[in-house]
Amino acid sequence: MFRLITNTLLASAVLVTASATMDAQVPQVNAYFGLGTATDSSNGQQIDTFGDGNFYNTPKITGLFATVGANVMLTPHYGVGGEFNWRTSQGDYAGLNYRPLIYDFNGIWQPLGNKSKRFVPELQAGLGGVDVRYYYNSRACDQFVGCTNASQFIEGANHFQLHLSAAVRMYVTPHIFLRPAVDAHWVNNFSQFGSNWMPEYSLGVGYSFGGE
Repeated sequence: MFRLITNTLLASAVLVTASATMDAQVPQVNAYFGLGTATDSSNGQQIDTFGDGNFYNTPKITGLFATVGANVMLTPHYGVGGEFNWRTSQGDYAGLNYRPLIYDFNGIWQPLGNKSKRFVPELQAGLGGVDVRYYYNSRACDQFVGCTNASQFIEGANHFQLHLSAAVRMYVTPHIFLRPAVDAHWVNNFSQFGSNWMPEYSLGVGYSFGGE
């Protein structure tokens, strides 16, 4: 009987220890949405876009950008994640309209780990791509439906990019956080604009799952 009780207690202790270990290793998942802006200078060119002798200036990158991102912290200090950014409206580009789409996949380092429950800085580094999509906007009118606007996709220019980011998750509740971030996109052969470097600034709101 004593041996049975001892074995039962040992088995229970092993199960409790294993359960606690598994719970301690539950990864934390952070998902967020943000708004901000990305910037780049003009390349200073004038383009005869339609071949009719009318030249149009190439623009700077400006405007409102949206960000959707998520990451998984596999340990208190290290994780992986991804982001997708886009200009919320089409901008003018030398007689056409354009919209940049930006995506990247990153490794993440949290210098403080889980020591702070309210203030969690994070650094990201990774790679991805930038797709600059061009559209032709037209306006047609007839006596039946009146006037309508149409936006027709023409083509896209795809570029490889390297991504760096510094952000802070500032928790307003145990799960909800604000996330100011500064991103730097190095875009290979970004000839449509004036520089291969495209900085981005945003403020997001997010939610954390797990990690307890």
